Amino acid sequence: MRVIKFLYLAAIIGSTSLFAQSPQSEITEVLNMQQEAWNRGDIDAFMNGYWHSDETIFVSSDEVTRGWEKVLDRYKKKYSDRTKMGMLTFSNLEIAPLGDDAAVVLGAWKLKRAKDEPRGRFTLILRRLPEGWRIVHDHTSAAAP
Repeated sequence: MRVIKFLYLAAIIGSTSLFAQSPQSEITEVLNMQQEAWNRGDIDAFMNGYWHSDETIFVSSDEVTRGWEKVLDRYKKKYSDRTKMGMLTFSNLEIAPLGDDAAVVLGAWKLKRAKDEPRGRFTLILRRLPEGWRIVHDHTSAAAP
């Protein structure tokens, strides 16, 4: 009876590894969560994709913003209402692992708004932290209008 229970338990434990997500799918989930939060107008939830640390870095244009709170403040100032936020789409994601706990993501972003459709590219560095994969460095650029 013990052997049967052991084999049953081993089969269950072994089968759960089949359902473990790859780093690429986990990172894609983080970006999907961000896109959905943005499109609900929820910048606070969008920021859950970033490392909640003073060491978080956001680079855009010629500006470097350091620290999760400052990045949050930047987003809230620049996108102060739903019309400025528009509808966000991420595309062309290329996720390259840098070991077990880090990855680089190259992608494109686009905002669909009533009067324009700004777009651009981003490069993200993510780390696997106790709370899951989080963006620690974001370099985002906008294409010329």
